[in-house]
Amino acid sequence: MECRSCREREFCFDAAVSAFRFQGPVRDLIHQVKYGREIQLVRQLAIWLRVALRDERLRCPRPDVWIPVPLHGTRERDRGFNQAEAIARLARRSNDPAVERCLKRVRITASQTEFDRRGRIWNLRGAFRLGDDVRIDGRHCLVIDDVFTTGSTLDECASVLLQAGAASVRCVTVARG
Repeated sequence: MECRSCREREFCFDAAVSAFRFQGPVRDLIHQVKYGREIQLVRQLAIWLRVALRDERLRCPRPDVWIPVPLHGTRERDRGFNQAEAIARLARRSNDPAVERCLKRVRITASQTEFDRRGRIWNLRGAFRLGDDVRIDGRHCLVIDDVFTTGSTLDECASVLLQAGAASVRCVTVARG
């Protein structure tokens, strides 16, 4: 299902799939993980992410690498973990591609919750870059995050990966706002 906001915008990624709507218990659990630092609840988010991973749009071509959306180092130290990376690592099965920290968040950005759609796009411009010594040429990438709201975060990540030579970028999240 494509929302009106997405139809009005061109994204760099090929597809984005979410398991659930960002409401009710899903929203509550994600907030408990991110803001309540209840990392033990990440296991449930990983189970929900596996639901989205069944979607055919994410399977062909098969991803070569799973890439969690990075937090800025300061924010990750404050929180104690990166929820996207924790979800990806717990969702990964032995036959899945490796989870790699291919991207870095190079500047601290204000929380996306503070902005409307246009503000979210501008807030993230230049916020990511390819990690040191990362080779992405010709690889099929799957970017993983907790929530897709306007798609600005995932789009900025996809843009960096494609500029670095990625063959394709698709995205998966637990929930869609």
